Amino acid sequence: MSITAELGVSRVLSLPQGPVRIYERGTGQPVVFVQGLFANAAAWRKVVPALADEYRCITADWPFGAHHLPMSAQADLTPIGLAGTVADVLDHLDLNDVILVGNDGGGMVSQLVVTRRPDRVGGLVLTPCDAYENFPPPQFDYLCRIARVPGITPLAARVLRIEAIRLGCARSRYGFGQLHSGPIDVEVLDHYLRGLINERGVLTDAIKFLRAVDNRYTLEAARQFSSVTLPVLIAWSPEDEVFPIRHGHRLAADFPNARLEMIENSRTWVAEDQPDRLASLIRQFAATVGAHNR
Repeated sequence: MSITAELGVSRVLSLPQGPVRIYERGTGQPVVFVQGLFANAAAWRKVVPALADEYRCITADWPFGAHHLPMSAQADLTPIGLAGTVADVLDHLDLNDVILVGNDGGGMVSQLVVTRRPDRVGGLVLTPCDAYENFPPPQFDYLCRIARVPGITPLAARVLRIEAIRLGCARSRYGFGQLHSGPIDVEVLDHYLRGLINERGVLTDAIKFLRAVDNRYTLEAARQFSSVTLPVLIAWSPEDEVFPIRHGHRLAADFPNARLEMIENSRTWVAEDQPDRLASLIRQFAATVGAHNR
């Protein structure tokens, strides 16, 4: 079975900033998922099947370095630009009352969506993610520093083609190792990293984003949280070492209409470690959002 088989039907949207592959499964209120750096739509492969009986689940290969189709050379890949891409997809699909679910860097992007272009969003779910001063997290600041090295693109392309190095780094605590509790299949890792290996433009996109990382974006978003009146669910892992639980509490306090739920026995990638618990929380939250927005 294909890694993306559980995500539903795939198609490519043509946006001004470039192509974005999306997957759709189910009908009903739309739930749109936004994952983080070097992950793609497959990050939600365990969650979508648990929700698609009642909700229209939309995942995408957002241009976060694990996409397979390079963006245009002029695409804005700053955090604000990525938030604009998410909002443009919502516009393109003419979605309303969206439950927006963000994880890792996708949670940062989702914060920018609801503080800058919230019109189509009905509710926000933030799982462990960049927030406040923690962008980038100290554990991954080295990636931003490497991205700023002149001439890094061709060197990185050569290194990534060496399988032992590629998979070794991906599994280590300097890669995905800190983000999940259990081992991830090699096929999933290869799917995440395929674009970086095969498409120089994808690597260029990732480096452009890493060079733009700066916590001024998350701090600016945080100053707007008090004006976000839509329902917010903070579903955080108390065991996450990258995105501390104090930020979960802080987010729940700063959004006027928010509540905090714990996802135990997980790290950052709650959709990988505890997909059933996450799906259950989203389902419960979506029901309250519908009642709130009626």
